[in-house]
Amino acid sequence: MTVEVDSGTSRRRSTGRLTDVDALRGFALLGILMVNIPFFASGYTLPGVADPARTAWHDGLALGVVQFFFEAKFYLLFSFLFGYSFTLQLDSAAARGVDFRPRFLRRLGALFLIGVANAALLYYGDILITYALFGLLLFAMHRVSPRRALWVAGIITGTFVLLFLALATLVAVFDGSSSPTAAEHAKMLADGAAATEAMRGGPWSVIADRVAALSTTLPLTVFVQGPLAFSAFLVGLAAGKRRVLAGPGAGADQDPGAGPGAYEAKLRLIQWIGFPVGLAGSAFYTFASTDNLFAGSLHFLTAPFLTAAYVATLLRLFRTVRGGRVAQALARPGRMALTNYLSQSLLCVLIFTGTGLGLVGRVPYAGVIGIALAIYAVQLLWSAWWLRRFRMGPVEWLLRAATYRERPAMRLTS
Repeated sequence: MTVEVDSGTSRRRSTGRLTDVDALRGFALLGILMVNIPFFASGYTLPGVADPARTAWHDGLALGVVQFFFEAKFYLLFSFLFGYSFTLQLDSAAARGVDFRPRFLRRLGALFLIGVANAALLYYGDILITYALFGLLLFAMHRVSPRRALWVAGIITGTFVLLFLALATLVAVFDGSSSPTAAEHAKMLADGAAATEAMRGGPWSVIADRVAALSTTLPLTVFVQGPLAFSAFLVGLAAGKRRVLAGPGAGADQDPGAGPGAYEAKLRLIQWIGFPVGLAGSAFYTFASTDNLFAGSLHFLTAPFLTAAYVATLLRLFRTVRGGRVAQALARPGRMALTNYLSQSLLCVLIFTGTGLGLVGRVPYAGVIGIALAIYAVQLLWSAWWLRRFRMGPVEWLLRAATYRERPAMRLTS
């Protein structure tokens, strides 16, 4: 049953979870899938070279759409929501008078193990390992004030971008270009061909390819995505402490006189700043060159602005009558986001590798995007069906069991 709060503002279910939080998480699942699926569809994606079998104009256009609108934006949204949900877990533990620390540490341990299994068996670009590691830092800073959390997030992001710019400058000075040499390009092509062939094999061939790729992907996810994800954790922590997703005037430290008009004005301001800055950075990154380190630096700096604009746009949409229905539909996959995240990898393995249909390297990128949309549509329907019968997703059940060291109730009582 859904409980409406002030009709036009944020909606709460009887479980106390914010529908808007779940809806944003459900929307993020689509973005994550759009970014991840090219790594299943071609062995050339990880080495960072164009697939020789996909050189048509529509292949470049499809990849450009993913880079422009999705790449580097949606893991930040997931990370923001991780930090926001962390504050809800803290409040829940305090309300029940239980010790939060051991439960959260068990939760991080379980996330780490799930991430290791996902990276080795399904998708070498898994982010859960990074979340588990940087979740320890988030816990260490859980008493920080919202203002200080935002300052630290800004310092981390700024420092990271400056270091990346310094690297780009050094490469430009000493190598003259960040583009690969002819020999390096030939090796990248050979690596892509070998990876494609391995993915066309059976389960053991796919697993061997995943494990071998971890030496490249794990440092990238931990040391490149990790600091930026942690910055988003801290922004989510600050937002959670101020309950900014709970609707106008809902936060404990917000101005009691701040009504829907002021809240709406803040969302519009985020859009007016976020879209121009974020889209400009995306344009430079997409149309310059993805192996241009300067373009990458600008992209790291501007991607959070576009992510924030996406969030503001959705929150404004959710507060309309039709948008409320959209929020309800997106919230269902969002409530079981971990199950859906892992099932995306599983479905892609079954579709593209020799474990299943073996379509790797055989589908144009526009078709790959179509497959991603089809997978997401199935998840929307499947999540709705599942949650009419069960309280949570199956992987959420495992995570909760590990966190609380108990067997949670799974089926809904009639």
